[in-house]
Amino acid sequence: MNSVDLQDLYGKSNYEVAAALGTRFRAYRIALRLTQKDVAEKAGISVITLARFESGVSSSISLSYFIGLLRAIEQLERIAEVIPDSLYTSRKVAQRVKRKKYEK
Repeated sequence: MNSVDLQDLYGKSNYEVAAALGTRFRAYRIALRLTQKDVAEKAGISVITLARFESGVSSSISLSYFIGLLRAIEQLERIAEVIPDSLYTSRKVAQRVKRKKYEK
């Protein structure tokens, strides 16, 4: 993604981003020559849920369902791109400091 794409993405509402994600998922599924029934069965969801996600009607698909969809199209490894492990492990994790009761 280039910076123009990111600006466009951040300019959209959460609903619009979810609808676009569903549309992209549909195109990807079709390119793989998979039916909605095949993907829904592999993901453990109903065909209706998948159809609503792909059409943008439902913007509230659960994370668990989305992970199942990624697994069904053999793209589960992409989930690691959401929050890269390398960023987390390269920084010191701040430790919580508790104040004593008598400190203000």
